[in-house]
Amino acid sequence: MALRPYWKGYLKLSLVTCPVNMTPATSESEKVRFHTLNKETGNRVVSQYIDSVTGKPVEDENEAKGYARGENDYVILTDDDLDAVVLDTVKTIDIQKFVPSDSIEWVYLEKPHYLMPDNAVGNEAYAVIRDAMKADKVVGVSKLVIGRRERAVVLEPRDEGIVLWSLRFGDEVRPEQSYFEDIDDEADPDLVPLVQSLIKQKSARWSPDMVSDPIQESLLKLIAEKKKALKPAKKSAKSKETAAPASNVINIMDALKKSLSDELKGRKAG
Repeated sequence: MALRPYWKGYLKLSLVTCPVNMTPATSESEKVRFHTLNKETGNRVVSQYIDSVTGKPVEDENEAKGYARGENDYVILTDDDLDAVVLDTVKTIDIQKFVPSDSIEWVYLEKPHYLMPDNAVGNEAYAVIRDAMKADKVVGVSKLVIGRRERAVVLEPRDEGIVLWSLRFGDEVRPEQSYFEDIDDEADPDLVPLVQSLIKQKSARWSPDMVSDPIQESLLKLIAEKKKALKPAKKSAKSKETAAPASNVINIMDALKKSLSDELKGRKAG
């Protein structure tokens, strides 16, 4: 069963636009998580912001972001200030460039997301962008605001869908040469066949079971045993689904023809 998307917006290529939604391809929601409790009462412990000078609790309405410009000197930004900094990439994935699918190094790929049409009206535009990237063996490069930060993203056609990867910035990637430069270029040729024999013995088809978490399994077993002595927890009411926003999608063929025409005119003018 597909999960509720956490982002909705538009996929745009020149004049071709379609409504899409996005869901992270990975999740840690099934991991065992603990609350901090008061062991004597069994009640949850609540965290609270405390003023570092007065020692008094800070009310929610008085919390703000601060950018340090000196010691104990900050530029204060409220939520309204931050919301006012609106970028087009908050709701639109506008593909600006295409690069060969094998040209982006693995270390830049940060987190995968499933990008899907948000309604049947956008299926055709979505499919033609996907299949064109497949045919040319390219991926699309764009930008998208994720968690108040504009991130570079890459769109990779995969099977019937598109996987959107958020990318790390260049200054976040450490060059591998700094770490591998002192390693021998070649191994002892007499030893390589022996290791190949070991590889052959241990080779198998990939299975997700190979990366199961034994600690997680042990914790779940322990929790299940302790739950037997407790009353079942009450189930919370399910949240209501909100309707997806309507959108207008122009004729794809006309949009593509006009996009190509505009591109050719731009090149002649240049």
